[in-house]
Formats: sequence, structure tokens, C-alpha cells
Amino acid sequence: MNKKIYVGAAIGALGAFVLLFASPALLPQPSQEQTVLPLQVELHNLSVLEVDERSATLEIKFKVSNPNFKSVMLQLIKYSIYHDDSRIIAGQIGTKPGGFVETSNYFIILNERPSLIGEKITIKNTGNMPEIWEAFVSNSLNWRVTGEAYSNLSSLTSGQENILTFDFTK
Repeated sequence: MNKKIYVGAAIGALGAFVLLFASPALLPQPSQEQTVLPLQVELHNLSVLEVDERSATLEIKFKVSNPNFKSVMLQLIKYSIYHDDSRIIAGQIGTKPGGFVETSNYFIILNERPSLIGEKITIKNTGNMPEIWEAFVSNSLNWRVTGEAYSNLSSLTSGQENILTFDFTK
């Protein structure tokens, strides 16, 4: 038999393979906008762990739930803690990436179960707020926590950034 027939058959089979299987993957697909439902953030715990005349140690925990089918990346929770209308402290848990060199400290929130995210905070007694310090000592604070949670789909490049604001009283 002639070798040209085998080479022609091989080229024909390869061309058919490319047309059937590879070319749909090479064509641009219509972009689908991914709808991301907002995370659900609750104040799980806010308590005074220790108080003396120099400092107070607080613990704050947020319960974060994901109603989406995919995991969601929680980048940052910014919060402010108030007693009545006086701000006691502002803080944040996590970080947002600020460039190519900086890395982010983020939390992956799965859809199967909520995550508890929190930290301990130490507040120094400067003497400027004696009424608040007395409320610390007597454990009679009127708590209010406000803030924002920044989230995205499971990567920094997919989807848009979602910002959820919250306001809790305890």
C-alpha cells in the first residue's frame, strides 16, 4: 500500500478530532454573570473577659454563614464597638490585598456550616472616659456594634466585591 494513504488518513482523523472536540473549547464562551448572595453575619459573642484599673480585655465573635452553592472568600470584617453613643474601639479582622506584593489574610466560608470568626481586644484605660470605665467594671455596658464585611467568590479575580453592612445591639 501507499504511505500517502496512511498519512492522509491520519491527518484527516486529526482534523476531525480538532473540529469535533477542541474547537468549541477554543471559541470564546458567552460570559455568565455570577450572582453572589450576601453572606449572613451575626454577632455571636461580645463579652468582657478581664478588667482592672489599667486595661480591659474584650472578646468579639461573629457567626458568618454562606447561602451560596460555592465557597465565598471573606476578606475583612471592619467593626466599631460603642457604649451608648460613645465609640470604645474600632478594629478589623482579616485584611484586603493592597497590591501584588501584599498577601491577604482571608477566610473561606463554606456553604455547609457557619464559621465563627473573632478576636480578643485589649483596651487601655487612659482616664479620658471614666463613665465608660465604670461601666466596664460594673459590667453594665449598652453594646452596639457596627461595621462592614467584605467578601468575594472563592478567588480575588472572580466576581465582584460584595460589602455587607451590619448594626447589632446587645
